Amino acid sequence: MTKHLGAHEHPGRKARAKEHVTPPRRPQVRGPQTDRLRYLDEATRRIARGIDLDETLHALCRAAVPSFADTVFVHLSDPLPAGDEGPVSPAMLRLHSTDRAPPRDPATRAPGLTPETLADVRPADVVRPAADGRLAALLRAGKPAPGDAPGVAPALAELLGPVSVPGAARPGSRLIIAPMHGRCHVMGSVVLVRRPDRPAFTEDDLLVASQLATHTALGVDKAALHLRETSVAAALQHTMLPPALPEPTGVRLASRYLPASRASQVGGDWYDAIPLPGNRVALVIGDVMGHSLTSAAIMGQLRTIVQTLAGLDLPPDEVLHHLDEQAERLGSEHMATCLYAMYDPVLHRLLVANAGHPPPVLLHTDGREEVLRIPPGAPIGVGGSGFDSTELHAPSGATLLLYTDGLVESRDSDVLSGVERLCAHLRASGAGNDPPSLEVLCDQALGTLGTRDRDDDIALLAARFEGILPETVAYWYMAPRPQTARQARRLTRRTLHEWGLDSMVEAAELLVSEVVANAVRFASRPVTLRLLRTDVLRCEVGDDSPQVPRMRHARPSDEGGRGLFLVDQLAERWGATRVSTGKVVWFEQALPGRE
Repeated sequence: MTKHLGAHEHPGRKARAKEHVTPPRRPQVRGPQTDRLRYLDEATRRIARGIDLDETLHALCRAAVPSFADTVFVHLSDPLPAGDEGPVSPAMLRLHSTDRAPPRDPATRAPGLTPETLADVRPADVVRPAADGRLAALLRAGKPAPGDAPGVAPALAELLGPVSVPGAARPGSRLIIAPMHGRCHVMGSVVLVRRPDRPAFTEDDLLVASQLATHTALGVDKAALHLRETSVAAALQHTMLPPALPEPTGVRLASRYLPASRASQVGGDWYDAIPLPGNRVALVIGDVMGHSLTSAAIMGQLRTIVQTLAGLDLPPDEVLHHLDEQAERLGSEHMATCLYAMYDPVLHRLLVANAGHPPPVLLHTDGREEVLRIPPGAPIGVGGSGFDSTELHAPSGATLLLYTDGLVESRDSDVLSGVERLCAHLRASGAGNDPPSLEVLCDQALGTLGTRDRDDDIALLAARFEGILPETVAYWYMAPRPQTARQARRLTRRTLHEWGLDSMVEAAELLVSEVVANAVRFASRPVTLRLLRTDVLRCEVGDDSPQVPRMRHARPSDEGGRGLFLVDQLAERWGATRVSTGKVVWFEQALPGRE
């Protein structure tokens, strides 16, 4: 048998195995310096995890007490500087202290941070040092100062006294004042106090205190910038929401808006109610995808576009079509869902178009909850998709509920499951059997959320349809002829007599005659005249000319030009609105006894 030899083997000689000897490992020597580095690493990690101001300050206290000190005082500038703002002078002393007993071995200054050594932080009193006092001077200096520095201990004892924190200002206490150097400014100072029965601070402890203060300052600076950005975004979002809902005739409105549980998540949810000619009202709700300051800004632009399009009196599908076109100009990365509904209280009709928004819920007077099946369409900003308007009957007493997906969608369920849960909750609350007020209904709808944290904003708009009785409306078509003004006066006189408003006939005839005569001058198709008796007497005259009349002051020699001046003097309110078919000029008069 042939034996294959390795390169190191030779025939006739037995190969010797090589011995690999590992040198002995040097024993690690753990001393005070290693303990300090390990303590600083764990403490700074804990401080860096803080998101807001309180979390950062509490993390400092838990890291410092009792491992490094017995009491911590955190002095902050008031107000806190943020970004590149100019420096501010220290004015406030926020105290975060503990009274936990020191470690068993007083000689150990920096043990590891374990649950057994974490202090229970509780805020102490808020005090303000005198502007010309010794402590204020030391705080403004911005330099680390040990307790044996001239004036340090007496200054703190003079301010706090023995009552503020037990033992903190006791004779013989040791302390360090470490400045909190942020990115651009000194944010304040950290005062670390040890009781007399613990070892005095050393020069190395002074460096440890400086590192704790510096990392706390960076956390405070981050919290201040975060708070500033969040407050600006929230203020922008709330400013763009309607400050108050209108009070149109024939419908009652209520709304709610809840931001996300996390203050940093500022979204683009919005709602609106826009009065339209003919006592109609547009109900709008939308949601810009994403959570950021940009989302809130895009929401404001889309809401303004919707208001402008609603003023043109376009049908809902046309409003969403033009909104989609304008949204594409804002950028393809911005998408939104939107639902636009138009309610006519005279015809008891609801016209709805949807752009990818959750379906509305109609609460009937008999207790039924109906999820309106509106063709969803594509979200705003996708482009190239059409929208359809769906006409529905809006019975008197029914309530329409519009909402954003934050109410019905969560991590555990989709939108459809959330809509079913919403309907079940409203049914269990008795929302339909004995219809509650709109404010109570909105609260019941929000009760679906329970106590869980909200990942998204919630906008809610409720509209209860009351309608306008047919016997309080009169409507005519009239040919654009010179005799039309006289015909309009006769119809007005007869209608007001039937309504028992004979005392208003003279003024109403004059106003109707002036408005109809002005419409006849420009109309090429039949002129419409409508009278509505609600809490006021309202007259609407429509024609096919888009030219809106303007009031002017006629000269003494002019034969005309005084019609709108008379309308302005005799009517309680008046106006003119462009619509898709031309324009509508309207005026209102107070009913007898309601002036």
